[in-house]
Amino acid sequence: MIRVQEILSAGSWEGAPADSVVLDREDRHRRRAVLDCAGGTRVLLDLPRAVQLHHGDALRLEDGRIVAILAAGEELVDIEAETADDLLRIAWHLGNRHLPTQLLPGALRIRRDHVIEDLVVRLGGKITPLVAPFDPEGGAYGHGTVEGHDHAHHDHAHSHGHSHSREAGHHHHHGHSHSHSHSHAHSHDGTAADGS
Repeated sequence: MIRVQEILSAGSWEGAPADSVVLDREDRHRRRAVLDCAGGTRVLLDLPRAVQLHHGDALRLEDGRIVAILAAGEELVDIEAETADDLLRIAWHLGNRHLPTQLLPGALRIRRDHVIEDLVVRLGGKITPLVAPFDPEGGAYGHGTVEGHDHAHHDHAHSHGHSHSREAGHHHHHGHSHSHSHSHAHSHDGTAADGS
Protein backbone atom coordinates (compact mmCIF):
# COMPACT_ATOMS: atom_id res chain seq x y z
CA MET A 1 0.00 0.00 0.00
CA ILE A 2 1.36 3.40 -0.95
CA ARG A 3 1.99 5.93 1.79
CA VAL A 4 1.21 9.63 2.01
CA GLN A 5 4.42 11.61 1.96
CA GLU A 6 3.11 15.17 2.36
CA ILE A 7 -0.10 17.13 2.93
CA LEU A 8 -0.59 20.02 0.54
CA SER A 9 -2.92 22.83 1.58
CA ALA A 10 -5.66 24.03 -0.75
CA GLY A 11 -4.29 26.46 -3.31
CA SER A 12 -0.70 25.24 -3.01
CA TRP A 13 -0.96 22.55 -5.70
CA GLU A 14 -1.99 22.59 -9.35
CA GLY A 15 -3.05 20.24 -12.12
CA ALA A 16 -5.43 17.31 -12.25
CA PRO A 17 -5.11 14.92 -9.30
CA ALA A 18 -4.46 11.23 -9.96
CA ASP A 19 -7.36 10.34 -7.64
CA SER A 20 -9.62 11.82 -4.98
CA VAL A 21 -11.11 10.78 -1.67
CA VAL A 22 -14.39 12.06 -0.17
CA LEU A 23 -14.37 12.41 3.62
CA ASP A 24 -16.75 13.92 6.16
CA ARG A 25 -15.45 16.31 8.81
CA GLU A 26 -14.69 13.62 11.35
CA ASP A 27 -12.84 11.45 8.83
CA ARG A 28 -10.80 14.51 7.79
CA HIS A 29 -9.30 14.67 11.31
CA ARG A 30 -6.91 11.74 11.32
CA ARG A 31 -3.45 10.65 12.35
CA ARG A 32 -3.48 7.17 10.85
CA ALA A 33 -5.97 5.74 8.37
CA VAL A 34 -6.28 3.65 5.23
CA LEU A 35 -8.09 5.74 2.63
CA ASP A 36 -9.99 4.17 -0.26
CA CYS A 37 -10.00 6.66 -3.10
CA ALA A 38 -12.72 7.09 -5.73
CA GLY A 39 -10.50 5.69 -8.50
CA GLY A 40 -9.47 2.59 -6.55
CA THR A 41 -6.19 3.81 -5.08
CA ARG A 42 -5.60 2.71 -1.46
CA VAL A 43 -3.29 4.94 0.51
CA LEU A 44 -1.94 4.86 4.05
CA LEU A 45 -1.99 8.07 6.03
CA ASP A 46 0.44 7.66 8.94
CA LEU A 47 1.43 10.88 10.69
CA PRO A 48 3.08 11.78 14.00
CA ARG A 49 -0.01 13.79 15.00
CA ALA A 50 -3.57 14.08 13.81
CA VAL A 51 -4.27 16.91 11.37
CA GLN A 52 -7.48 18.47 10.11
CA LEU A 53 -7.72 18.05 6.37
CA HIS A 54 -9.83 20.58 4.48
CA HIS A 55 -11.76 20.52 1.22
CA GLY A 56 -9.28 21.27 -1.57
CA ASP A 57 -6.23 19.98 0.29
CA ALA A 58 -4.25 17.18 -1.32
CA LEU A 59 -2.05 14.26 -0.37
CA ARG A 60 1.27 13.80 -2.18
CA LEU A 61 2.03 10.09 -2.35
CA GLU A 62 5.45 8.44 -2.24
CA ASP A 63 5.45 8.09 -6.04
CA GLY A 64 4.62 11.78 -6.53
CA ARG A 65 0.95 11.32 -7.43
CA ILE A 66 -1.58 13.71 -5.96
CA VAL A 67 -4.86 12.68 -4.28
CA ALA A 68 -7.38 15.48 -3.80
CA ILE A 69 -9.37 15.78 -0.55
CA LEU A 70 -13.08 16.42 -1.12
CA ALA A 71 -15.40 17.26 1.77
CA ALA A 72 -18.55 15.14 1.90
CA GLY A 73 -21.90 16.87 2.17
CA GLU A 74 -23.36 16.69 5.69
CA GLU A 75 -26.68 17.66 7.24
CA LEU A 76 -26.09 21.13 8.65
CA VAL A 77 -27.89 24.32 9.61
CA ASP A 78 -26.88 27.90 8.95
CA ILE A 79 -27.68 30.30 11.80
CA GLU A 80 -28.37 33.97 11.26
CA ALA A 81 -29.67 36.67 13.61
CA GLU A 82 -31.18 40.15 13.41
CA THR A 83 -28.15 41.84 14.95
CA ALA A 84 -24.46 41.13 15.35
CA ASP A 85 -24.97 41.14 19.13
CA ASP A 86 -27.63 38.42 18.84
CA LEU A 87 -25.32 36.31 16.66
CA LEU A 88 -22.46 36.83 19.11
CA ARG A 89 -24.67 35.65 21.98
CA ILE A 90 -25.60 32.53 20.00
CA ALA A 91 -21.93 31.90 19.19
CA TRP A 92 -21.13 32.10 22.92
CA HIS A 93 -23.75 29.46 23.72
CA LEU A 94 -22.41 27.16 20.97
CA GLY A 95 -18.86 27.61 22.24
CA ASN A 96 -19.94 26.97 25.82
CA ARG A 97 -21.19 23.57 24.62
CA HIS A 98 -17.96 22.88 22.69
CA LEU A 99 -19.92 22.48 19.44
CA PRO A 100 -17.87 22.44 16.24
CA THR A 101 -18.89 25.65 14.48
CA GLN A 102 -18.02 26.99 11.04
CA LEU A 103 -17.78 30.77 10.79
CA LEU A 104 -19.40 32.31 7.71
CA PRO A 105 -19.88 35.97 6.74
CA GLY A 106 -22.74 37.04 8.99
CA ALA A 107 -23.67 33.47 9.94
CA LEU A 108 -22.67 30.34 11.84
CA ARG A 109 -22.88 26.76 10.58
CA ILE A 110 -23.29 23.67 12.76
CA ARG A 111 -24.32 20.03 12.36
CA ARG A 112 -28.03 19.35 12.69
CA ASP A 113 -29.04 18.99 16.32
CA HIS A 114 -32.70 19.56 17.18
CA VAL A 115 -31.97 20.46 20.81
CA ILE A 116 -29.43 23.10 19.78
CA GLU A 117 -31.69 24.35 16.98
CA ASP A 118 -34.48 24.92 19.53
CA LEU A 119 -32.04 26.83 21.73
CA VAL A 120 -30.91 28.99 18.80
CA VAL A 121 -34.49 29.89 17.92
CA ARG A 122 -35.21 30.80 21.57
CA LEU A 123 -32.16 33.09 21.45
CA GLY A 124 -33.63 34.87 18.42
CA GLY A 125 -31.69 33.05 15.70
CA LYS A 126 -33.00 31.97 12.32
CA ILE A 127 -31.97 28.53 11.10
CA THR A 128 -31.70 27.28 7.52
CA PRO A 129 -31.13 23.52 7.02
CA LEU A 130 -28.80 22.49 4.19
CA VAL A 131 -26.50 19.72 3.01
CA ALA A 132 -22.96 21.00 2.47
CA PRO A 133 -19.33 20.29 3.36
CA PHE A 134 -18.59 21.06 7.02
CA ASP A 135 -15.35 22.85 7.82
CA PRO A 136 -15.57 24.19 11.38
CA GLU A 137 -12.95 26.21 13.18
CA GLY A 138 -10.36 23.71 14.31
CA GLY A 139 -7.55 25.57 16.01
CA ALA A 140 -3.94 25.71 14.97
CA TYR A 141 -3.63 22.62 12.83
CA GLY A 142 -0.68 22.70 10.49
CA HIS A 143 -0.29 21.44 6.93
CA GLY A 144 2.72 19.50 5.77
CA THR A 145 4.58 20.03 9.03
CA VAL A 146 1.71 18.19 10.74
CA GLU A 147 1.44 20.37 13.79
CA GLY A 148 -1.02 19.78 16.58
CA HIS A 149 -1.70 21.37 19.93
CA ASP A 150 -3.02 20.79 23.37
CA HIS A 151 -5.00 23.39 25.24
CA ALA A 152 -6.20 23.68 28.79
CA HIS A 153 -9.69 24.80 29.67
CA HIS A 154 -9.49 27.45 32.34
CA ASP A 155 -11.58 27.18 35.45
CA HIS A 156 -15.22 27.76 34.68
CA ALA A 157 -18.52 26.90 36.24
CA HIS A 158 -21.49 25.66 34.33
CA SER A 159 -24.53 23.67 35.20
CA HIS A 160 -25.92 21.83 32.24
CA GLY A 161 -25.92 18.26 31.05
CA HIS A 162 -23.78 17.84 28.00
CA SER A 163 -21.85 15.25 26.11
CA HIS A 164 -18.54 15.98 24.48
CA SER A 165 -18.12 13.74 21.46
CA ARG A 166 -15.61 13.07 18.72
CA GLU A 167 -17.28 15.76 16.65
CA ALA A 168 -15.85 18.31 19.04
CA GLY A 169 -12.37 16.89 18.59
CA HIS A 170 -12.33 16.00 22.31
CA HIS A 171 -12.51 12.44 23.58
CA HIS A 172 -14.22 12.69 26.93
CA HIS A 173 -17.81 12.36 28.00
CA HIS A 174 -19.93 13.96 30.69
CA GLY A 175 -23.48 12.78 31.10
CA HIS A 176 -24.29 14.67 34.26
CA SER A 177 -25.03 18.16 35.44
CA HIS A 178 -22.20 19.76 37.29
CA SER A 179 -21.07 23.09 38.63
CA HIS A 180 -17.45 23.20 39.61
CA SER A 181 -14.10 24.59 38.63
CA HIS A 182 -11.81 22.34 36.70
CA SER A 183 -8.76 22.50 34.54
CA HIS A 184 -7.83 19.72 32.19
CA ALA A 185 -5.97 19.31 28.95
CA HIS A 186 -7.44 17.93 25.77
CA SER A 187 -5.24 16.44 23.09
CA HIS A 188 -6.14 16.97 19.46
CA ASP A 189 -4.09 14.07 18.16
CA GLY A 190 -6.99 11.64 18.14
CA THR A 191 -6.45 10.39 21.69
CA ALA A 192 -7.50 11.63 25.10
CA ALA A 193 -4.99 13.65 27.05
CA ASP A 194 -4.57 10.81 29.51
CA GLY A 195 -3.57 8.50 26.69
CA SER A 196 -6.84 6.55 26.60
